[in-house]
Amino acid sequence: MIHTQVAAGRLMRLRHGVYLGANAWPSTPSEQHVLLARAEQVANPDGVISHQSAAVEWGLPAPGFTPWHELPACLTFPTGRGHGSQQRIARHRLASLPEAEVSRDAAGYPVTSLARTASDVVVGLELPQALVLLDAAARSLVDSFVTDPRRRDYLNPRLIEAARETIATVNPRLDGLALLHPARESAAESLSAGHFHLAGLPTPLFQAPIETPAGTLFPDFYWPQHQLIGECDGAIKGSDPAAYVKEKRREQVFLDLDFGVVRWLGGEIMTVPARVVGRVGRAMGL
Repeated sequence: MIHTQVAAGRLMRLRHGVYLGANAWPSTPSEQHVLLARAEQVANPDGVISHQSAAVEWGLPAPGFTPWHELPACLTFPTGRGHGSQQRIARHRLASLPEAEVSRDAAGYPVTSLARTASDVVVGLELPQALVLLDAAARSLVDSFVTDPRRRDYLNPRLIEAARETIATVNPRLDGLALLHPARESAAESLSAGHFHLAGLPTPLFQAPIETPAGTLFPDFYWPQHQLIGECDGAIKGSDPAAYVKEKRREQVFLDLDFGVVRWLGGEIMTVPARVVGRVGRAMGL
């Protein structure tokens, strides 16, 4: 009967022994990846959705050019169970998972906690890429600490430290932990901060409020000692004429107040970080 339903296109096989009604198959790659991870968990009840699959569930950005959903589904099993394997459709890992490091997703499937997920996927990454994940995890943790998160909450030292401590309970020696900052709003900003640190540039303020005649503005990076503003531009700013005009007016406000302004594209910090570092350094007179 199952084979008949599959042949008729009413059922689809997610893995050996696990099927789904064809009309329930989601349209987005991320949702499809999550369903494949859940199917793997259904077939292996002692497994916990983890690593790249948990990163998809928690909405963590991928630090490289390969999206999480393009990787095989991943589960972690208790050590000593013999599940460790590398397969084409799923990755099985073995590790001890304390109860505090296991959560439940919206559908009730076990998934590693946000802090454990971030700690797992950061391992082996260089500092700029690690900050992409740590900053995003810290931002989500701050969101969970307050009822209605506002911009100032991501700058609150107590909330920042609470987010850092939450991740540190999983792995206190995690590279980049001391440098995470939830105020950074994009992966490109996190990458920039990491590359600036490695290059020895002064540490800027992130999204710091600056009072201007046009109201309070929040630049991506601000070096008070150099009276310098740094702006990391995304693609949308150049493709949307209204956004472009808004950015130019914003820049002029800073220039009229005798701030220096240095800009770079998100694509630049991803592909030619040394060029961006040099540009910022020259703007500082270094």
